[in-house]
Amino acid sequence: MSVVEYRAILKYRLMISLFPVDDPCPVCRKCCLDSFGEHAVHCKELPGVKYRHDLVRDVLYNVLKRAGISAKKEAPVNFLTDLLEGRSTLRPADILVFGWEGGKHACVDLTGVSPLVGLRDHGFVAGQAITKAEAGKVAKHEKTCIENQHVFVPFAFDTFGALAPDAVRFLKRVQQVVSSNTAHVKGQNFVFSRVGFAIQKGIAAQLLARLPDISL
Repeated sequence: MSVVEYRAILKYRLMISLFPVDDPCPVCRKCCLDSFGEHAVHCKELPGVKYRHDLVRDVLYNVLKRAGISAKKEAPVNFLTDLLEGRSTLRPADILVFGWEGGKHACVDLTGVSPLVGLRDHGFVAGQAITKAEAGKVAKHEKTCIENQHVFVPFAFDTFGALAPDAVRFLKRVQQVVSSNTAHVKGQNFVFSRVGFAIQKGIAAQLLARLPDISL
């Protein structure tokens, strides 16, 4: 990570102003760049959100490979879809982990969300954004996976680096696999640290892409 990326992440995490409040987004031109970078991180007009998603997916896949766990990226499973849109929207699993639970393969589905979603609402609770994102993924895909003899694993994270409970459980089990294959306790540390670093690396790229002449 470069010095500029590191500074951008520090400002974003510490909620230090990154952009002039009233500047229009140079990409979608529909909203204003809020001073803390939330719009810059979640603007969907450029493939920044997909880049972050794919970066975290690729790093998670590499973590699984390093742990000796058999898996495949973008694996076609022929049943993941949005129930409201029909089978025309069939999509692959972000990561398919072979024989993960009881001999069944696991479909790991990643999603990222802002931890500040609902901040202005009455009764805001810290951490609610990723738990809602996780619940939404479960509601959409778990039943279909079970019916097709697969396990569903939602992997939800927020842009501050927090992980939802199912994602934490998944990585802890990966750690157990690593622990069984190595005598060094420190050998397990890369599991969480690499995923966390990938999330922040993706955020930094999004922030800098939105305003290349940003002064940090």
